[in-house]
Amino acid sequence: MELISAIATAQGVGGVAIIRVSGEGALPLAKKMFSRTGDFEPNRLYPGNIDCGAFSDYGMCVYFRAPHSFTGEDTVEFHCHGGIEIARAVLKRTLDLGARPAEAGEFTRRAFLNGKLSLSAAEGLGEMISARSEAQVKAGYLLYGERLTAEGKRLQALLKECLACVDADVDYPEEDLSAVTGEEIEERLSRVEEGLSALLKQYRAGKRIREGVNVALCGKPNAGKSSLLNALLGYDRAIVSSEAGTTRDAVEGTLELHGVLFLLTDTAGIREGAGEIEKEGIRRAKAAMERADVVVWVREDDAPPEVPEGAALIVVGSKSDLARTDRCDINVSAVTGEGIEALKELIFERGFGRQNDNVFLMEERHYRAVGEAKEAVRAARAAIQAGLPAELYAEDVRRAYLALGLLSGETATEEIISEIFSKFCVGK
Repeated sequence: MELISAIATAQGVGGVAIIRVSGEGALPLAKKMFSRTGDFEPNRLYPGNIDCGAFSDYGMCVYFRAPHSFTGEDTVEFHCHGGIEIARAVLKRTLDLGARPAEAGEFTRRAFLNGKLSLSAAEGLGEMISARSEAQVKAGYLLYGERLTAEGKRLQALLKECLACVDADVDYPEEDLSAVTGEEIEERLSRVEEGLSALLKQYRAGKRIREGVNVALCGKPNAGKSSLLNALLGYDRAIVSSEAGTTRDAVEGTLELHGVLFLLTDTAGIREGAGEIEKEGIRRAKAAMERADVVVWVREDDAPPEVPEGAALIVVGSKSDLARTDRCDINVSAVTGEGIEALKELIFERGFGRQNDNVFLMEERHYRAVGEAKEAVRAARAAIQAGLPAELYAEDVRRAYLALGLLSGETATEEIISEIFSKFCVGK
């Protein structure tokens, strides 16, 4: 493939910058730009002078011989001193010598096209790069390590066995080539459906890893919501006042618990008879509750509200240094710190859960593909149970197989592939 080049490290002032070149002609280009006179041994980092055009920089160069490189092509990296102008000069010199600027995600796209990684693994790499929490890095690494692709291929293998039996019955019914009965095929499809269901159960936790867990702090005015937000965050984020109705708009902050990102929102106090500005704050408070994964209701004498379907409710008795109540899940004091760490653990348990430590279904694309495969498998099983001929459920089995192929990229369209890699930065 044609020679491409890009700065592979974040642009700006730093210790080291890396310029990556990949494609046909990478090694001859390196020999023109780097001061080494002997042969380049693959996978070895050489020190020397890098020709930057108008000046030189003392750095290092490494050559990766195809197919043993990230892209699967001949690849060269120049490691120069960090700095905007030095990196740009090295890049410009590679372009002057015949490379073209790489497009966004083009190095990873080439790795996919050359069979170095699957499509879901490429997405896992993207998750790791853009991660906002430790949990997202871990989940992205599971994707990058081909965990989802491996499970998809395992289920595809079972579907392929079913298809072989079904096709034999359809193409040569008079020969009785298949020794497998419809009931046995249905049993295999049942195992596939179980595997698909297990994957789908991961998505809720995967989405929360990727987007963060939304936590809404709600309650009546002056119940202690803003003080509680500050205590949870460990710094003053919200204005605290004895005057009721101080919080007019949602105040947000982020908290990482056991590697998972939690998005906390302190909302306006909910009460009747508020003014126009406060009413808008109350409307936004109710909207925050609607999108929340966890509603923390800071209670005084009022009963907790109905929470949206799928959200967890934690009733908190605040100001425990002044008074305590047994009509709540936990008592806390923002002043003394009593109960704050225990509340964090409760928020984590109800908002995420420790059973979700091994999640690798994160993307909506993956969820749709697995969901489509499950729907097709269920349709095929229903047809078998109804005693219908093999040709009537064979297409459903094929549909499930093709849907699972979207995970690895085996059956992905060019449009899907382009959309995924367009989200990557240039240089990756």
